[in-house]
Amino acid sequence: MIRNNTHKYSVSAMCDVLQIPRSTYYYEAKIKDDQEEEKLTKLIKDIFKSSRNNYGQRKIKIELQKMGWQVSRRRIGRIMKEQGLVSKYTVAQFNPRKTSVNESETGNVLNREFDQNQELKVVVSDLTYVRVGQKWHYICVLVDLYNREIIGYSAGPEKTAALVQRAFASVSYNLNRLELFHTDRGSEFKNKLIDEALKVFGIERSLSEKGTPYDNAVAEAMFKTIKTEFVNGTVFSSQQELDLALFDYVNWFNHIRIHGSLDYLTPIEYKRKHQDGICVI
Repeated sequence: MIRNNTHKYSVSAMCDVLQIPRSTYYYEAKIKDDQEEEKLTKLIKDIFKSSRNNYGQRKIKIELQKMGWQVSRRRIGRIMKEQGLVSKYTVAQFNPRKTSVNESETGNVLNREFDQNQELKVVVSDLTYVRVGQKWHYICVLVDLYNREIIGYSAGPEKTAALVQRAFASVSYNLNRLELFHTDRGSEFKNKLIDEALKVFGIERSLSEKGTPYDNAVAEAMFKTIKTEFVNGTVFSSQQELDLALFDYVNWFNHIRIHGSLDYLTPIEYKRKHQDGICVI
């Protein structure tokens, strides 16, 4: 009662009226504040842990709001610092250079139209590397621009077109629904079998211009995310371990991880919201 009216009356006056010693009020208030801080700290630690040490202040704030907590990013940052919670995104990253180029005459059909309003209309892709034992293996993912969902993926020891083919083979949707497949000019995306498969399913091809990474910005950003959240600092003991971990990560990415570009919904939540007209949280 006293706390709820401090904006209108002094604590001393209210304590006198209620015949409560001021020391008692301040003592009980401190206990409540300490209890709230303890509960909030636990929530922040739980959210951070469930995000696989990826979420920063902004996304933790969103998750707390879903639980009914209105907490400033400054306060969240202070608690994270006190608890030693450091997001993986604070670590500087680097990108390897591509060594070969697809010289196809195919142009940039996508033309940086990254905001799509139709599911499976445009799929983009790229590859990245990961350590397995003492060797480098590679990961390929296919991303639907509509809701940033990873619809297909593969991993293996060779950076070849076969890796891309296996990613397409993992897609659970009807490939006839895909209209455009866009990538950079990596040679792994230029293969007769891939071209024939795209032709069979009626999928048009699109390639970034040479030396223009912004033409495939969503895929580039996606792989920066994958490198940060899944790859960096991890050494897998075998291809089988990598496959299992990648399966788990893709499931988490699509169903649990919130995305700032999707109004802090998961890819699946975003799709359901726009398909059903309601948001399923």
